[in-house]
Amino acid sequence: MARYNAWQNDGLREMIAGIDRDELYRDRGAFFGSIMGTLNHVLWGDAIWISRFDSGAGPAVPAKDHLKTTPTPAVWAAERFRMDARIRLWAQSVSAIDLVGDLTWHAALSGQSITKPLGLCIVQLFNHQTHHRGQVHAMLTAMGLKPNDTDLPFMPED
Repeated sequence: MARYNAWQNDGLREMIAGIDRDELYRDRGAFFGSIMGTLNHVLWGDAIWISRFDSGAGPAVPAKDHLKTTPTPAVWAAERFRMDARIRLWAQSVSAIDLVGDLTWHAALSGQSITKPLGLCIVQLFNHQTHHRGQVHAMLTAMGLKPNDTDLPFMPED
């Protein structure tokens, strides 16, 4: 899933590079408003989740500012590339025994302390990306653009 997410995010990086900035920040009625708001939400979410798994740095901005994680599409693209590399590096080091047990954290957006099975939390990292990328895909399609294929069987081999 780390490889799949990196592949999908590569396609989005390429697409948004050619889209007018105003179009990327236009409120399209999505849960996080714009394409960039949604992409920043996913990046911020990835930073918080991977920090729980690899004990590295968390998001650079507080939860209340997560839709502004990056100031420009170019910065988002660079940060997305780095985050995907971090996730892939972490995923390559995970063994079956690493998936056993619970994870407890304080959820910044809801203000709650939560404990869940670690394996479920790892699936959440990838499911969250997929869910919100689907929203971005819909916004891009509504603009008349054609995002890359999303089917797993068509993922290129490394």
